[in-house]
Amino acid sequence: MTTKFIFYTSGNKTVKSSTKLLETIEKDGIKHTWEGTVIKNQANFTWNFDWEGLQKQGFVRLAGHLIVRYYSYNWNPIRVDIDWTSAKSEVTASIGSGYPEYAVHFEYNLTAHYSESSPLSMISYDEMFAASDKTDVVLLVEGKKLNVNKAFLSFHSEFFSSLFSSNFKEGQMKEIEIKEVSYADFALLLSSFYPNPQFPNDGTVVKLIEMADRYQVTSVIGIVEYHLLNNSRIQYEQMLWMADKYMMPHLLKKCIGQMNSLQKAKELKASSQFAKLSDKTRLLIFERLMAVV
Repeated sequence: MTTKFIFYTSGNKTVKSSTKLLETIEKDGIKHTWEGTVIKNQANFTWNFDWEGLQKQGFVRLAGHLIVRYYSYNWNPIRVDIDWTSAKSEVTASIGSGYPEYAVHFEYNLTAHYSESSPLSMISYDEMFAASDKTDVVLLVEGKKLNVNKAFLSFHSEFFSSLFSSNFKEGQMKEIEIKEVSYADFALLLSSFYPNPQFPNDGTVVKLIEMADRYQVTSVIGIVEYHLLNNSRIQYEQMLWMADKYMMPHLLKKCIGQMNSLQKAKELKASSQFAKLSDKTRLLIFERLMAVV
């Protein structure tokens, strides 16, 4: 199943008893209306989502979370988990007590999933990896064949160099089974550098870099890093975690440089990615904050 990552952060809003409609936005195939009001000193919010635009593109499921944050009081963020198959869905949340107004903003971090039958989830891999006079081995994944060139794959990857080595029995085989990986994920990796490279996008980079790391294709990690540096709209916390986990030095330097306020540090700490960061990167963040705050 192919995925697309979608992120959004609202502007700051002040909610009181006289407010109702806070915003109406359409972004990346998702329309949402955010309403909020204060009743008996408690803020009550409703979000109505419509993602028919994504369904028309072949997406069948939207999953992730929505977080409401305060910027006037030192309270913990409120998180609502999301897992939808219906194009029109509603989220509600209530916060606080004892105040006539609340200053808040919200964000969502969602993953849209394609149907397995969607034409976008299978980028004509059968044609891309068809046999030719330039291929000399078949990789078998989930019963499907990918015809490739051993020398080319070996040049790009230590994994394939070892796999095709004469020191292993696979090196003498004309058909080699690759286990414990899906055909779609494996073909996605190969298609990013062979035979007609497909450029990454925000919907493929997370899986692509995971696969590139697993199969030791360093050139693909470089391609992903370039995309994240120059073209991506992936959320800051996710990007920082990827730079740290997959050792992308240029991206990590950029992310550390963007840590420029205590508010941004609080948002990072509240995210699910913070716990995954290495001690070294946490120290770099701390040193950066000491320099700018």
